Amino acid sequence: MTIDLRVLKPAEWDTWYAALELAFGGVPDTIGETGLMRDLTEFDRSLGVWDGDECVGTAGAFSFRLTVPGGAQVPAAGVTMVSVAATHRRRGVLTSMMRRQLDDVRSWGEPLAVLTASEPVIYGRYGYGVATEQLSAEIDTSRVRISIPEGSDDIRLRRVKPDDPVVRDACEAVYAAEVAGRPGMLGRRPGWERHPVVDAGQVKDGMSALQCVLAERDGEVVGFTLFHNKPEWDRSGPKGTIELRDLYALDPVAYATLWDFLFSIDLTSAVRAGNRPPDDPFQYLVSDIRRCQMRLRDSLHLRPVEVGAALEARTYRTPVDVVLEVTDAFCPWNEGRWRLSGDTKGASCERTADQADLALSVNELGAAYLGGVSLAALARAGRVREIRPGALAEASAAFSSEIAPWLPHGF
Repeated sequence: MTIDLRVLKPAEWDTWYAALELAFGGVPDTIGETGLMRDLTEFDRSLGVWDGDECVGTAGAFSFRLTVPGGAQVPAAGVTMVSVAATHRRRGVLTSMMRRQLDDVRSWGEPLAVLTASEPVIYGRYGYGVATEQLSAEIDTSRVRISIPEGSDDIRLRRVKPDDPVVRDACEAVYAAEVAGRPGMLGRRPGWERHPVVDAGQVKDGMSALQCVLAERDGEVVGFTLFHNKPEWDRSGPKGTIELRDLYALDPVAYATLWDFLFSIDLTSAVRAGNRPPDDPFQYLVSDIRRCQMRLRDSLHLRPVEVGAALEARTYRTPVDVVLEVTDAFCPWNEGRWRLSGDTKGASCERTADQADLALSVNELGAAYLGGVSLAALARAGRVREIRPGALAEASAAFSSEIAPWLPHGF
């Protein structure tokens, strides 16, 4: 087998993307999704592996800015469109792409790499840890009600076309306001505003075309929801389902009003939400939490590419001064001892010869980085080792986040 790993050329994109689709089952995306991915592909950050004229491996890296604890938006490589042809598995194709990609990310000066995994078992060996979770729910709206704070009379709900440019801009402004306040969210670069509505006019899987409702106060957009309606009937009557795609709001009243609207749509008896924050406030507004059928699953996988720069980029909830002994077999430049000193105002992280206080691998550092996974919990699992008594409690409190980290959409 003669393998050629090289940067993707625009003329190769169709073949490259067809190889990706084939590796994921051979079912093509919709025309809109394919066109969007073509437009968003950053060719100088995308790799292809070729066996003669056949593309047998794909990998890309979007240039994102990721919100971290403290509110900073840190450059991060959004690893995407990774695949290996079924005929070329277990031949080192994936490892060669991961090796080249992380070397590239380091050369670009981006301290973090992030991804969502089709199979979570794959990426741990390349140093990624599960840093965020997503909450799914299927709510029986025939028996569950939403409690709305005072002030809902000031909210006007208005149905609009989701792909109208003016509407899209208004929704993006609400999204952008949310980004600054929650770790794990992505600042969307130009072009990404199309992502939430790429298939707005399409009808699939028995669902309606994408619908959008704005929440307005005094003529200003303070929230919105994007959803599909999936009508169903049985002998007892209608039992349709609302498939929630997005819901954002700038204040609790607008937020609860939008949820109440979804609960009250005629001829439906359920709202299904596939990706909500683990601390989503709807949990504290519903009348019967047991009828919400909630479930958590992994979402964003994160890898510190440059440990020192990554740890300096965020702030810490409580003062911390700790020496970390880091192991990182795949990126050995991260191996060794690092002194992390920081608080709510900032941090420094430099190499040191001092005695280690905690020992952990880069995987655990990635998992804990956004504050959603406790270092203390990882220690109870045997993944973090305390060397200096008291260091674990100090570091675990410092790394924590008041707001649960969350990735609102895939890439």
